[in-house]
Amino acid sequence: QVQLVESGGVLVQAGDSLRLSCAASAHPFTLYLMAWFRQTPQKEREFVTAIEWRSGRSSDAASVKGRFTISRDNAKNTAYLQRNSLKPEDTAVYYCAATTSYTMHVDEKGQYNYWGQGTQVTVSS
Repeated sequence: QVQLVESGGVLVQAGDSLRLSCAASAHPFTLYLMAWFRQTPQKEREFVTAIEWRSGRSSDAASVKGRFTISRDNAKNTAYLQRNSLKPEDTAVYYCAATTSYTMHVDEKGQYNYWGQGTQVTVSS
């Protein structure tokens, strides 16, 4: 069983930067992928970005490519999501997700068997 705990959600102003953290209670290198999704009341939960735990290779959603940066610290079993120049449309609940199994479909919610509780990010204009 893997538990994911997100932190870093805040109320910020447009143009500010933000870094979210996701700490995983997993044995090192049992994770295959960690990812970030986000959801608003108007939309389904959407994929933002993912990172392969061992290689560090990342995959971004086309809609956000170049705007978010995912990274991980193997020693801390923690993944991070960095966003500079936040916009009001980035307002959402951000969820961390993880899987211990190989998958090519990194952008599909169903591929992830562990989820965090979500952290609210609100960007005011």
